[in-house]
Amino acid sequence: MRVWNLSGAVVGALMAAVPAHADYHGTEQFAALALKCVHSEYPNKIGLVYNNDTEVAPPRLRTPAFYGCFDWHSSVHGHWLLARLARLYPDAPYAKDVRAALDQSLTAANIAGEVRALSTPGQASFERPYGLSWALALAEELAQFNDPQGKAWSANFAPLAALAADRLKTWLPKLYYPIRNGEHTNTAFGLGLALDYANASGDKPFAALIAERARGYYSNDTSCPLTYEPSGEDFLSPCLSEAALMARVLPQKEYGKWLARFLPQIPKDGGTAWLKIGVVTDRSDPRLAHLDGLNLSRAWMLDKIASALPQFDKRRAALAATAKAHADATLPFVTGEHYEGGHWLGTFAIYYLTSRR
Repeated sequence: MRVWNLSGAVVGALMAAVPAHADYHGTEQFAALALKCVHSEYPNKIGLVYNNDTEVAPPRLRTPAFYGCFDWHSSVHGHWLLARLARLYPDAPYAKDVRAALDQSLTAANIAGEVRALSTPGQASFERPYGLSWALALAEELAQFNDPQGKAWSANFAPLAALAADRLKTWLPKLYYPIRNGEHTNTAFGLGLALDYANASGDKPFAALIAERARGYYSNDTSCPLTYEPSGEDFLSPCLSEAALMARVLPQKEYGKWLARFLPQIPKDGGTAWLKIGVVTDRSDPRLAHLDGLNLSRAWMLDKIASALPQFDKRRAALAATAKAHADATLPFVTGEHYEGGHWLGTFAIYYLTSRR
């Protein structure tokens, strides 16, 4: 089995990273995973509703920007990975190939095709909220480019970002109960990415809507049952997804008190035994491989939770140590050995390693 090891120095450099020209070492493998899949049309899991024979077409014609990486959401966040690396590491050896891939996908014509496909009848719930939220994360990333090529990608992508935001704005007022699972329909995870986009883009009404719904869904939650996690195919933690969203929504003092009620299990001694690392028994199984994603998403959520607490809060040490334990147990297995994980786990690795905590 091919195993890739990150040294402690590399992990530290990546986690501190984010100026343009920062050290790219350690990111090459993840860039290669995305470059391999974003324009690989098959295998393909089609999620769109087909209304008649005229809509039946190969994926590259139905969704001309995001037909690769097995499914639409994986393709979208694979492009987020490429955009993030292109922006953070413009001098990396892979930068030219990454930019060429983005240039191939993010044309005005391709994005128009995406909007057309998502606007046909029956698509109201397509990729809601997971894929739509990743589309907003991609829009947020593209908006940060300062060069003409990057600005063109951002402008081309704007109609799809607007559609994704509008879909969530329409849905949220009607969503009476939050969805509390560990997969794509999890409400808290999607709202976290969407809120980041709303704040970055200056869409104050959208940010206010998300914050209002988050408070309504989660403010009174207590004693989240971490012992029930994970389910056998989770790639998100229902408890930590909620805590990471509320870290974005609540003021620091209020958040600290809420977290004490919601996750009283967090120790103050720096220990990690309170949250056991997810066990992956077969990385060639596309559903069982989700547990690698769980460990990585837990890692970045734990860091997000810690960053929302005061520096002197005694829970921060346990949160940081537990995040590192989850990442260290999983990063060596983010390889291309099995496409079942290789087509999407690179995004989760890069989101953790380059997070703007």
